[in-house]
Amino acid sequence: MAIPKGSLEKATVEMFSATTLDVRFSERSYRPFVSDPELYIKVLRPQEIPTLVEQGFYDLGISGRDWIAETGADVKELLDLRYGSVKLVVAGPISLEKSTDEIVEHFARSGKKLRIYTEYPNLASRFIASLPSYVRIYGMIMPRVYTPWFSYGENEMVSIFLSFGATEAKPPEEADLVVDVTETGTTLQENGLKVIDTIMQSNAVLIANRSSLKDAAKREKMLDILALLRGAVEAKNRLHIFVNVKEENLSALIAELPSLKGPTISKLSTEGWYAVNTVIDRDQYLKILPKLRRLAQGLVVHNPVAILPLEDIGIEGY
Repeated sequence: MAIPKGSLEKATVEMFSATTLDVRFSERSYRPFVSDPELYIKVLRPQEIPTLVEQGFYDLGISGRDWIAETGADVKELLDLRYGSVKLVVAGPISLEKSTDEIVEHFARSGKKLRIYTEYPNLASRFIASLPSYVRIYGMIMPRVYTPWFSYGENEMVSIFLSFGATEAKPPEEADLVVDVTETGTTLQENGLKVIDTIMQSNAVLIANRSSLKDAAKREKMLDILALLRGAVEAKNRLHIFVNVKEENLSALIAELPSLKGPTISKLSTEGWYAVNTVIDRDQYLKILPKLRRLAQGLVVHNPVAILPLEDIGIEGY
C-alpha cells in the first residue's frame, strides 16, 4: 500500500491510528513500520500514487481526487476518506474583474498570449479548452503545454507551463493566471491573487488496483483495510451516548433518539430505571440535548474510535 507524503501525510497516519493499525516512522524512512505483518506500506508523493496503483506496483493507495483526475489513472475508488479537502481553482491578480472565459476572449482579441502556470497541466488544459470563448475562437485544438522535457498541444496563444511549486508567486512576471489548489484562499490573497473559477473539489480517497481486486486473497485483505478505514471515517461524525431514564419517560426518550439501528436498552439495578445506549450523528447532539435534559439523567458522551458497518462492507463489481 502507498500512502501520501506531504500535506496528506499527518492526517493519513492519524487515520491509521484510529483504526488500531500502528504506523511508525524511523528518521528519514519512506518505509514505516506497520503493526499488521500482512501489510507493507511505502510513503510516496501523492502525485505518483494513482499511476503506481494503476500499474500494479501497489495494490492499494491513498491520494487526492485531484491527482487521480490529473493523471487519468484507471483505478477503483473504494472510500472517500473525508480529509485533505481542497479546491482546484483558477486564480489571477486581485484587480481582474473578468471570468476565465472572458479573460481567454480578451487575450485573443488583443492578440496576446495567455500564460498559465500550474502543477496540473492536464486538468488546466482540459478546463481552458472547454470554455465557450476558447471553443468559439480556437475550435478543438488544445492549449500548448510546456514542461522541461517535452511539450504538447498546438495552440501557442494559450500556453500552460508546468510549475514545480510556489505557483502563487508566478504572476505577474511569468504568468497571467495560475491553476492551483487552495483550502481557504489565504495564500493566494497574501500573494495578491483571487479565485476566479473553481475547476474541482478534491479530498483524500482510498484507491485500488483493478487486477489486485480480482485476486481472492488480496481482495479479502483489502476488505479488512476498507472496513477499518471506513470505521474510522464514520466515527468522526458520530457520538456514543449513555443515559439513564425513568420507566415512565422511556418511550418518549426512544422516540426522540436517532440511532444507527436501534438503541440498546437495559434494566438498572434500581427498580423503574433503564439505561439507554446508542450512537447518534454528531450534528444531532445539540438538537436533542434539551430533550435529554427533560427526560433523562446521567448523560455520558464518548467519541467513538471506530464504527464499522460490517454488513455493508463490499466492493461493487468485485
